[in-house]
Amino acid sequence: MWSLTANEDESTTAHFFLGAGDEGLCTRGTGMRTEESDSELLEDEEDEVPPEPQIIVGICAMTKKSKSKPMTQILERLCRFDYLTVIILGEDVILNEPVENWPSCHCLISFHSKGFPLDKAVAYSKLRNPFLINDLAMQYYIQDRREVYRILQEEGIDLPRYAVLNRDPARPEECNLIEGEDQVEVNGAVFPKPFVEKPVSAEDHNVYIYYPSSAGGGSQRLFRKIGSRSSVYSPESSVRKTGSYIYEEFMPTDGTDVKVYTVGPDYAHAEARKSPALDGKVERDSEGKEVRYPVMLTAMEKLVARKVCVAFKQTVCGFDLLRANGHSFVCDVNGFSFVKNSMKYYDDCAKILGNTIMRELAPQFQIPWSIPTEAEDIPIVPTTSGTMMELRCVIAIIRHGDRTPKQKMKMEVTHPRFFTLFEKHGGYKTGKLKLKRPEQLQEVLDITRLLLAELEKEPSGEIEEKTGKLEQLKSVLEMYGHFSGINRKVQLTYYPHGVKASNEGQDSQREALAPSLLLVLKWGGELTPDGRVQAEELGRAFRCMYPGGQGDYAGFPGCGLLRLHSTFRHDLKIYASDEGRVQMTAAAFAKGLLALEGELTPILVQMVKSANMNGLLDSDGDSLSSCQHRVKARLHHILQQDAPFGPEDYDQLAPTGSTSLLNSMTIIQNPVKVCDQVFALIENLTHQIRNRMQDPKSVDLQLYHSETLELMLQRWSKLERDFRQKSGRYDISKIPDIYDCVKYDVQHNGSLGLQGTAELLRLSKALADVVIPQEYGISREEKLEIAVGFCLPLLRKILLDLQRTHEDESVNKLHPLYSRGVLSPGRHVRTRLYFTSESHVHSLLSVFRYGGLLDETQDAQWQRALAYLSAISELNYMTQIVIMLYEDNTRDPLSEERFHVELHFSPGVKGFEEEGSAPTGYGFRPASSENEEIKTDEGSTENLYPRKAPDEPDRALQTSPQPSEGPGLPRRSPLIRNRKAGSMEVLSETSSSKPGGYRLFSSSRPPAEMKQSGLGSQCTGLFSTTVLGGSSSAPNLQDYARSHGKKLPPASLKHRDGSFHVVLAYLWQNCLREAGGVEMSAGDPREA
Repeated sequence: MWSLTANEDESTTAHFFLGAGDEGLCTRGTGMRTEESDSELLEDEEDEVPPEPQIIVGICAMTKKSKSKPMTQILERLCRFDYLTVIILGEDVILNEPVENWPSCHCLISFHSKGFPLDKAVAYSKLRNPFLINDLAMQYYIQDRREVYRILQEEGIDLPRYAVLNRDPARPEECNLIEGEDQVEVNGAVFPKPFVEKPVSAEDHNVYIYYPSSAGGGSQRLFRKIGSRSSVYSPESSVRKTGSYIYEEFMPTDGTDVKVYTVGPDYAHAEARKSPALDGKVERDSEGKEVRYPVMLTAMEKLVARKVCVAFKQTVCGFDLLRANGHSFVCDVNGFSFVKNSMKYYDDCAKILGNTIMRELAPQFQIPWSIPTEAEDIPIVPTTSGTMMELRCVIAIIRHGDRTPKQKMKMEVTHPRFFTLFEKHGGYKTGKLKLKRPEQLQEVLDITRLLLAELEKEPSGEIEEKTGKLEQLKSVLEMYGHFSGINRKVQLTYYPHGVKASNEGQDSQREALAPSLLLVLKWGGELTPDGRVQAEELGRAFRCMYPGGQGDYAGFPGCGLLRLHSTFRHDLKIYASDEGRVQMTAAAFAKGLLALEGELTPILVQMVKSANMNGLLDSDGDSLSSCQHRVKARLHHILQQDAPFGPEDYDQLAPTGSTSLLNSMTIIQNPVKVCDQVFALIENLTHQIRNRMQDPKSVDLQLYHSETLELMLQRWSKLERDFRQKSGRYDISKIPDIYDCVKYDVQHNGSLGLQGTAELLRLSKALADVVIPQEYGISREEKLEIAVGFCLPLLRKILLDLQRTHEDESVNKLHPLYSRGVLSPGRHVRTRLYFTSESHVHSLLSVFRYGGLLDETQDAQWQRALAYLSAISELNYMTQIVIMLYEDNTRDPLSEERFHVELHFSPGVKGFEEEGSAPTGYGFRPASSENEEIKTDEGSTENLYPRKAPDEPDRALQTSPQPSEGPGLPRRSPLIRNRKAGSMEVLSETSSSKPGGYRLFSSSRPPAEMKQSGLGSQCTGLFSTTVLGGSSSAPNLQDYARSHGKKLPPASLKHRDGSFHVVLAYLWQNCLREAGGVEMSAGDPREA
């Protein structure tokens, strides 16, 4: 028995009924009015009016869908239409009753889900011919991904490049699969990893993403959400061998997916969520619901939504959008889908559906109805105003984390097999070739084994390669028993007249010399577990630099950034050089920054971009410029003198007067004598290792990062052989490697108790503190020339990032109509993170220090900043240079007060300095601490330091505690996530309320006019020179822990608290035009 009418007097009451198939009775729905007015209780038969015609809207779906919260909310609103009555067909009726017994309706909302009899629904629609909200026949196509992609292609909608593998015996021509280690070929189409493998059935949610071996291999396995998991990482790298699949190109989306929900062709609601492929962890709020935020669609994306809705004939339709490489791609169409937990969407959806039904059916029932029309009204996006400036852009250049010692071997090769390999991989195009892939390294190993076998048969044959070098090449390539591109690589450089002749400039004999290849084998240098911890912790602390932070999203501080990112108001790009350790550092940093979980490989593939273009972050360390050759030769000459340093040596080696350099020279005194001591200590060290290897107790001894005593001995024996040459002179270029190795062993293998390592560390560090920075130039002019060679493309890219912050006003903004719970829908921040090696960081600092950015004689704050830099002896792991751009939209665009630029610096993780010897700074503090006014004379030196209470200990000593035990880094994170507290708020209170809180001097006038030309002006052009107020360093873990009331253990991970502070008021927008530099005066932004 079905009730299809209501009380005849309730003409304005919603009509919402449940079928007898549900609970066996007719029930008035929640959309109906539960109380009747007094007038409705009058029963005067003379005043009765005929019943108003009703349009019956039938809901035909499985109970789980028809009684879901979104459906209930929408039907409640739909029932408010005067002429609509909603009935819900019970699941028992749908499954067990013939369609002839189904109640009749004028409009049908029906959609397929698991277990739904779509065939019966189609038969019912043919029998009753209702108005269909979602076409039923098209729902067959939506269940087959092949048909979905075909329809999308026919409509001209962008989708990832794909190929279909049909394992159908009737169509063998569509089942051609060739699987390689890092690619698959499907019916002639090649898909390099990473690629996506989707079952052709849309009901099968087991989608796999396969990763390249260079990123660690394996696959991410996606599935329908189970609890808080939506995917899991698997080490399996082979594709599935049964079933039919779609293989498609993987689209890098920066870890976020967009789900679009249409209601008719002219309405689309879009939400951002964390990609399930990223770490498989579903972000949920305090109520257990998946965290999603609505976003604004571009005009092109709205057109795509219209096309999808019309092409599939689904009024209510959901589909997935991938935003990648500046384009939007549709990767899946889900059919009937509702938005969850959006009251605004429920209102809009019910209104649009009601109007659609009335427009179609009202004329048939002679119901007077006019369609209300409302223009889309999007309010102006609010901006930050007042004294609080809006953070617009964050740019960071960061060195990689802790790594294993780098090792390198060079040899000249002339055998035809090497030339054949060089030609095979396109080496002649550029004259250089880099081999990292496992199959490429296997080719090198095969050639080496063949040559060694031939040498064994005929020692006096025609093979010119040295047996010892070939043996070393073979042993290194055979290490670990397998290849990984992150562990080893081979570089080949072509020399048409031989390597020796090219290096020595023997022009007269060149034509007679045969060409050769310089083979450089590099191994080691892998990111250690400690390096991953460093990067992840710094990423977590880095969140505190962003505005916002109240609330309990994700349950710990820094949620302001997380909300920015999840709502598409955070424009984040992460770049890394092609070195494995750098890429893994970037992935670990992203994991901490965005509160991700799981393995680094999926994060690396999706979040980190390879920036090997125009030398942006990569550099060929083996191809030195003429200036570098001159500097290196002069450095070697000075350090080969067996005599104490005299005044002339100080002038030649330290013309810039660097404090750390002068201190190191004071420790060294006589460079040859110190090298003798270092060599003797290395000999003693290798002797101790050999003795330890003969000890039965040390047979199965495992060192840090799975190293063995044998591998450790190989490291030190090679340095022992290479450091002192046959002539008795020392190879100064090996000093950084020696310091690298001893620092690693003291830090990670201290439990061995090897004697003399502390002294070797002290002496090698003193030498390294001279050699490493001076390899990038001795004089100011040389430092700038070499720096520009390294980082000019990066400087140009930084400038472009800052400029585009003001040009791209239409992207990365939250839709203001849906921003419930988001206090600043207009805020969008551009973040660009560049992960690189030590060379780029040294070069960038050289440009800032010696490029004429500010006049230190006229600016006390800049003078203090340079003094701090001068005292830094080492740019350690995780060194950071951070540029932050703020904007005050209430100021005139041409005013100097419109923009505020801050430059921050931290020399990375804590090194091995003795107590009190490391320079100290004040750490990062948010801008809110600047609200405290300190009235002092402008430019006074005392303004640069905090005011101390009479009984307060020195702040500099407080902020950089030294470890009381031996140096070392922890294996586990020392930071505990703090719930309920926003990081920015805690930091603000700490820095402004404690005694000693301070504000640097504020000056609204620019310093004297400066004009620079040549190399220096490139830096001058990058930023203006007006100092406005206090700044601070990049975040460090000491500040983070201190602000949260935590005490780090003595041997825990410490980022140096030291940092220099300089605020740059306004950036020049069109300066770094050419490598030659630009002349301009400071203080007038209109010249930009």
